Amino acid sequence: METTVFERRRPSASVIEHSLEGTRQSVFWLDDIGQEGLATRQALSGVRRADLAIVGGGYTGLWTALLAKRRDPSLSVVLVEAGVVGWAASGRNGGFCEASLTHGRANGERRWPEELDELERLGLANLDAIETDVVALGLDVEFERTGVLSVATEPHQVEWLRDEFQSAARRGDHTIRFLDQDAAQAQVASPTYLAATWDTHSAALVHPGKLASELARAVEEAGVEVFERSPVRRLETSDGGGPMLLESANGRIIAEKVVLATNAFPSLLKRNRLMTVPVYDYVLMSEPLSQAQLADVGWSERQGIADLANQFHYYRLTRDNRILFGGYDAIYHYGGRVRSKYERRPASFERLASHFFTTFPQLEGLRFTHQWAGAIDTCTRFCAFFGTARGDRIAYATGFTGLGVAATRFAGEVMLDLLEGADTERTRLRMVRERPLPFPPEPAASIGINATRRAMDRADHRRGRRGPLLSVLDAVGLGFDS
Repeated sequence: METTVFERRRPSASVIEHSLEGTRQSVFWLDDIGQEGLATRQALSGVRRADLAIVGGGYTGLWTALLAKRRDPSLSVVLVEAGVVGWAASGRNGGFCEASLTHGRANGERRWPEELDELERLGLANLDAIETDVVALGLDVEFERTGVLSVATEPHQVEWLRDEFQSAARRGDHTIRFLDQDAAQAQVASPTYLAATWDTHSAALVHPGKLASELARAVEEAGVEVFERSPVRRLETSDGGGPMLLESANGRIIAEKVVLATNAFPSLLKRNRLMTVPVYDYVLMSEPLSQAQLADVGWSERQGIADLANQFHYYRLTRDNRILFGGYDAIYHYGGRVRSKYERRPASFERLASHFFTTFPQLEGLRFTHQWAGAIDTCTRFCAFFGTARGDRIAYATGFTGLGVAATRFAGEVMLDLLEGADTERTRLRMVRERPLPFPPEPAASIGINATRRAMDRADHRRGRRGPLLSVLDAVGLGFDS
């Protein structure tokens, strides 16, 4: 079995140890906005009546609330969050706001080839709408439409990039540029880069914590009631089609319609309990780079970056020139539960630090200030799915699989269309109408997921060759190409 560049060029143990000394187990984005950004809202108490109740205070719930009030300002909307707004995936991600609704073109092409052009057009329109909303609503979210570099770190990946570039050119898409080794390293000075493509238009960067807190401010200004620290324990519906009851420890909501936006957390609908699993992703944040360090790296265009391995890394600059570096390990824990103890995994942080200094050896001596993890709501088709329940009075969207920063807004539009019973371009999509295959129950889920992860690692060590297990999964529509 061959080695990867991250094994061939490992930094010394002392470099890794020094970089992690004093690193806080804390989410940088949430620390950065502070208590003012995490405005404490009251818990649900007593009884509230609403035309629309939304469960979940992340991006999915917040966008849905904002769009619902935009469609009908007279609508009474109540949003209830188990923790505080943005504390889970919405405040922990890398801030890559990408247009793709299908977790990349390759995944969409395998599953919905006949409507891929439409899906890509709708995805770009959705990203444009986010940019418009950021400006129109005065959202201070550090929005930068810098695009994304996809970098080859192994020779076989260079051909993948050439194919991607040539395919885009044949489609008439001239927003994607191919960069050979010299051009890639002129953009960002990493000795690991053999080539890159730069998608200049279909991605932006945001501050995840600020996006959550600013959306919460916008929805409250629109007249939405937001309650925090109020996990919904029970959802009751009547057979006759009357109002539904959502119950927390100290309060109840009586609602005509409901949106479920709980993503990685257990669904209030039994039908969705096996549709997603939580997979833990790990992240490091560096101290700010000095001007000399920044000059050594380049990165003047400030693109987001991801490599092409199955177990891939993603990284970016912040406003104050820190580097966020995450990915590679994606850990599933037996039983599919979300637990804070899973966020502490020294081996993953040490591996990330090692890979960071392989990528940027000129930054040896830099320290990391923050390390954290979060649960990704993974489904078997690797992008969001949608549906309704209880006589089309409940709508849900989940399964974003790590690419939901922009797609959650699209999901809000879809769910509102479904609740209205509207025949729209969105609701006619096969991608919207279909459900993915569920995961099997334990112990099969754990066995299968971890076997797949090992097979993806082997593929990375075999010049991308997928092997028997991944080939079978590809054939039945369960294969994942990062």
